[in-house]
Amino acid sequence: MRVLHIMAARGNGGAELYSTDVMLSLHAAGLMQCVVMHPAAPRGRELQKAGMAVETWPLRLPLRPLIRHALRGLIERMQPDLIHCWLRRAAELVPAHTGVPVIGWFGNYKDLRPFAHCDWFVGCTPDMAQSMRERGAPKDRVAYVPTFSSVTARQPVSRRSLDTPDDAPVLLVLSRLHPAKGLETLLDGLTLLPRCHVWLAGEGELKDALAAQAVRLGIADRVHFLGWRSDRGALLAAADICVLPSRYEPFGTVILDAWSADVPLVACAAAGPRAHVRDGDNGMLVPIDDAPALAAAIQCVLDDPALFARIVAGGRQDYQARFTRQAVTEQWLALYERVLSARDR
Repeated sequence: MRVLHIMAARGNGGAELYSTDVMLSLHAAGLMQCVVMHPAAPRGRELQKAGMAVETWPLRLPLRPLIRHALRGLIERMQPDLIHCWLRRAAELVPAHTGVPVIGWFGNYKDLRPFAHCDWFVGCTPDMAQSMRERGAPKDRVAYVPTFSSVTARQPVSRRSLDTPDDAPVLLVLSRLHPAKGLETLLDGLTLLPRCHVWLAGEGELKDALAAQAVRLGIADRVHFLGWRSDRGALLAAADICVLPSRYEPFGTVILDAWSADVPLVACAAAGPRAHVRDGDNGMLVPIDDAPALAAAIQCVLDDPALFARIVAGGRQDYQARFTRQAVTEQWLALYERVLSARDR
């Protein structure tokens, strides 16, 4: 089977990381793949090092006619069995009427119109897939495939290297610094948690505003901006709690990162956490934008060893049952076979 992937995003967000993790897993499973991605995409070299064919193009919408022409040429040369478009921008660039089935992957609840040249529609939650059907996608061409965690077990990062006392409870956030992520709520809540330190592992437009907020609240010495990190496993191993305070989070692969690393999760009730987290069983779930409730849930986990152990065990059980790399890779392979079978009928 030959698969052409198109990934036009160039950031380090969860969708970008997940798409390349899937490509690497499918490569390990023996698929022949070619990836067209933006030159600024951070993981192209990793894909090449694994032995995959990678082409870097300036994938920008103003260049759409030129890109579609170039993609037609690549499709003619490669003769792929299917095309996999990751996110909206890739779907807007793929040419129509190539004779090759096109899969469009949704990382959030988006309008279907940018996916007009796609034949199949894949969401990362059941609710997202149902939303596609309700918006008019053909019911027999909609699928749900979850994400998986690519975090590997590591030795804990040194707290001292991050200016954090060894005895301070560490709250880890793996996130872009973006308004949707609710990080202001966590910083407000930190004022109610005088011993805790926050590690913000990510970059984004809110960094300066969050730093100013930390100064204003008198907690700047307990808020650590780590930037983008490739050692998420080491950070998780050193953390006491993983916090997901998002206002908007369609899935949240961070949930799986925490579960797979046996770190208790405290999350705000955005769509993704609400669909997967059972309060007090595999995590703690609190209302969005409620700093006192978020702080109270964190304090409960820190103060109650039985609760701590219960939500860690519940998360691990859910992860092993449904969200391992192998299980999700097998679902992608099964979907690809389903797409090809439908084409041949």
